[in-house]
Amino acid sequence: MSQNSEAPFVLVDGSSYLFRAFHGMPPMSNSQGQATHAIYGVINMLKSLLKTYEPTHIAVVFDAKGKTFRDDIYPEYKANRPPMPDELRSQIAPLHAIIKAMGLPLIVEPNVEADDVIGTLTKRATALGMKSLVSTGDKDMAQLVDDHVTLINTMNNTLMDVPGVVEKFGIGPELIIDFLALKGDKVDNIPGVPGVGDKSALGLLQGIGGINDIYNNLDKIATLDFRGAKTMAKKMQEHEQSARLSYELATIAIDLPLDYSPDQLSIKDADNNALAELFQTYEFKRWFTEVTGDTFAKAPHNKNNNNDSPVSESTPANAVTSNTPKIDHTKYDVVLTEAALAQWIEKCSSAPLFGLQTFTSSAHYMEAQIVGISLCVAAGDACYIPLLHDYPDAPEQLNSQWALEQLTPLLKNSKNQKVGHNLKFDKNVLANHGITLNGVAYDTMLESYVLNSVVTKHHIEALSLHYLGHSPITLESIAGKGAKQLTFNQIGLAEAAPFAAENADIILRLHQLLWPQLVNAPELANVVSELEVPLSQVLSRMEQTGVLIDSQKLAQQSQSLAERILHLEETVHEMAGEAFNLGSTKQLQHILFEKMNLPVIKKTPKGAPSTGEEVLQELALNYPLPKAIMEYRGLTKLKNTYTDKLPKLIDHRTGRVHTSYQQAITATGRLSSTDPNLQNIPIRTEEGRKVREAFIARPGYKIVAADYSQIELRIMAHLSSDSGLLHAFANGLDVHKATASEVFGVALEHVTSEQRRSSKAINFGLIYGMSAFGLAKQLNIPRGDAQHYMDTYFERYPGVLQYMQDTREEAKAQGYVKTVFGRRLYLPEITSSNGARRAGAERAAINAPMQGTAADIIKLSMLAVDNWIQTQDQSDICMIMQVHDELIFEIKEQKVDAYSTKIIELMENAVSLAVPLTVEFDVGENWEQAH
Repeated sequence: MSQNSEAPFVLVDGSSYLFRAFHGMPPMSNSQGQATHAIYGVINMLKSLLKTYEPTHIAVVFDAKGKTFRDDIYPEYKANRPPMPDELRSQIAPLHAIIKAMGLPLIVEPNVEADDVIGTLTKRATALGMKSLVSTGDKDMAQLVDDHVTLINTMNNTLMDVPGVVEKFGIGPELIIDFLALKGDKVDNIPGVPGVGDKSALGLLQGIGGINDIYNNLDKIATLDFRGAKTMAKKMQEHEQSARLSYELATIAIDLPLDYSPDQLSIKDADNNALAELFQTYEFKRWFTEVTGDTFAKAPHNKNNNNDSPVSESTPANAVTSNTPKIDHTKYDVVLTEAALAQWIEKCSSAPLFGLQTFTSSAHYMEAQIVGISLCVAAGDACYIPLLHDYPDAPEQLNSQWALEQLTPLLKNSKNQKVGHNLKFDKNVLANHGITLNGVAYDTMLESYVLNSVVTKHHIEALSLHYLGHSPITLESIAGKGAKQLTFNQIGLAEAAPFAAENADIILRLHQLLWPQLVNAPELANVVSELEVPLSQVLSRMEQTGVLIDSQKLAQQSQSLAERILHLEETVHEMAGEAFNLGSTKQLQHILFEKMNLPVIKKTPKGAPSTGEEVLQELALNYPLPKAIMEYRGLTKLKNTYTDKLPKLIDHRTGRVHTSYQQAITATGRLSSTDPNLQNIPIRTEEGRKVREAFIARPGYKIVAADYSQIELRIMAHLSSDSGLLHAFANGLDVHKATASEVFGVALEHVTSEQRRSSKAINFGLIYGMSAFGLAKQLNIPRGDAQHYMDTYFERYPGVLQYMQDTREEAKAQGYVKTVFGRRLYLPEITSSNGARRAGAERAAINAPMQGTAADIIKLSMLAVDNWIQTQDQSDICMIMQVHDELIFEIKEQKVDAYSTKIIELMENAVSLAVPLTVEFDVGENWEQAH
């Protein structure tokens, strides 16, 4: 195979790929319990790289086992690194086998690192007149960049040439080794010069030059303009040996005696028979179908096929076929004329479905103004309509108001069906411009989420990579990141248009792939079309309505909390016998475990005593200092997260706070919320309840909160069909009291409050898969007593025990459990070789159907209540919040009684279970009074 003069010689840092895939991908395994997520992640990235650059020559380079020449120079090199986890080690051989079967040259050189092999091959390639592209996430590789060598970070698709290195590091590639040598590297245990960090290292290099220049000009250091310059010369003198050693350790070798040349590392024909066998063994359905053309068949003894395709064996592996046009950024339209806009409106009006996405000036929907809109009517047939790009020399664009007026009939027409990605955001943004988005038919974020909530993250970049094998343009690559990130209106059209149009193209392609898989499992298609997509429209209305906040009350509470926090800090210092930083893990470890000799409950992965919340909670049961620290942490978090922050979130136009409800975050289907997070406001503490007091009704209105009572226990009764639980709920008994009567063998009327408390812990503990050990800790009783309580419970409620056993087996057999309504809750670690992870997945298997069903029920309630509210006078009632199993409303005082009765009726009849649903409600001036 001859070298393609346009294609680069691609060098893949396989070890970098491996670790990033292992730590970045959600856990996956095949039916035999073999972990597969690192294999899947690396192969997916390789496929994307090959598709993008179409190289003829490539090398995939991995680190070899054992020590390298750097260990001989400095025995402590990489000594801080923990040993490789067994679950990662077990994936290396299969991964290497797949790479070789793909026809890709795989290199593992003993006694050196992958970096050294790559460095040497880039220099040899340059000598042969070949351009090199190094794919890595390792910053150290920047030292290799020159006019012939470019880096690409496949995680964010960012290319780095010589100007890119200067922009990122503030120095050129020729000084990267010096930079690493001065500041050291904790990950690789390169010592560097003590006291030299990023800023002082840059100051030295930019002011004087490399290490040799610095040591020839130590007297100039004091004149440089960085903090600590005046004393830096002395440090440099004292630690010259360390600096020189670090330079040697950080230098990538470029002269290894390799017995092969870049022009020999060509891509060979794939061994499809070997690939088919490997993809079947590790249960990568889509890839198996690609190389065989056959439907994936389970390997012998295959119980859990929950990896590459998360639905069923008859699921189409990929609805985007080989006939689908390749994604080509140069083919998209940029709409700059009235005629072009009219043409695209006609195309979308005639299409049975079109992709839609808005691009805005802000990530928060209440502040966002539309900068542009992208549309797509078929794979590869997409456009971008710029409206408000305002950077210098921006081309003349369509008048935004006129263009939106032209688009409005298309956007408002329910018959023109749209597919988007988180269309709730687009609906809210369009509402800012007075446009009501109708015809929301599909949403790829929700389709992916319902198909498998844990297989990947559900943003466009992750889905494109996972399902389409395509690495899209990223926002960071065109806008930058951090504080200097440009808003979309500041991005040049040459960068913005391909990014925006590609997004709409990917959305339509994803829908064409995901929807057939959902239809193949009709319950899942129903969850999307009848629950999640309609709910997004309800949530949009709630978000736009917002909730009224009493900022003065919060300011007073912040002041009170500040005083208590200060007093607590002083108390903690007094108890510890010295002042220390309560936010410092190291100082806290010293105080608790060295000075006060408290028992070490748990250790961090690096072997240090843990000071995590669970540890402090356990220590707080017996020691006053951890208890005081827990209280300090709780109050500080409450102040920082709510009493200080909530007033800053009040919208200046509405005077209300507008949260964002997230539909595709939790594994179980529960909603979450951000800015502010309404789900985490403490309710068991007085301070948390005071925060709820600040959520108020406007004059003439009341807050009404309606909450499902013991819904997860009722779902347990429904799922288990246990006669004892069914009887208790059917007859309106206090279920905790009824459980206490059974477990403790006393008449119902003789159950004590302490016995009821214990039975409540048992009821809820079993839902969460609690062990006898966990119950003993919670009730502070001997483990034997806890085991006796649980044994007696299962004797009295055998249906619950049978349900738990059946659910565990079902989860192991198919890799997921289901809610009452068919939502699937995948458990990738249910067959893990790691006992702790497997046990955690088994506990989740029992709890997930209840949590997931409860989530579905509250969503169905919201749909029913919202549907009714739309028939009422909108000024009389609005649904303003959803938190766990509770709906919160703002209702005109005169309508509170009538409307509350109707809400309770709708919620209690939203679904039909084997036991009745009960809703409790209350009314108040604020949320706390109504709770």
